[in-house]
Amino acid sequence: MKLIDKLAWIEVKEKRVLVARSKGKEAFYIPGGKREPGENDEQALLREIDEELSVKLLPESLQYYGTFSAQAHGHAEGIIVQMTCYQANYNGILKAAAEIEEVAWLPFEEMDKTSHVDKIIFHDLRQKGLL
Repeated sequence: MKLIDKLAWIEVKEKRVLVARSKGKEAFYIPGGKREPGENDEQALLREIDEELSVKLLPESLQYYGTFSAQAHGHAEGIIVQMTCYQANYNGILKAAAEIEEVAWLPFEEMDKTSHVDKIIFHDLRQKGLL
């Protein structure tokens, strides 16, 4: 089994989850990415969100939400993605940047547009009354 270790920023407004779609991809993903060598969770997440969505997460507001695992979307069977998720406030205006083609706010009913692990997160948000 191979593990893909990723970080994600969960932002919910009006019972919808912020998601992003990379250029050339079909599925939407909860925004985030992988750590670069020497980065901790906070450093990597702040960098990834700034690069992809052009906003600055506020480090003092960063709160661990949970860690979720599932079959990695678009990868061979047995490749698992593990997403360590955080919530945080931000400054700026959300807009697609770098490899991101589209940003959207999806309700629970449209979670089929997301990856396997994101569906688990959507269910968790629903169970907690956030969606």
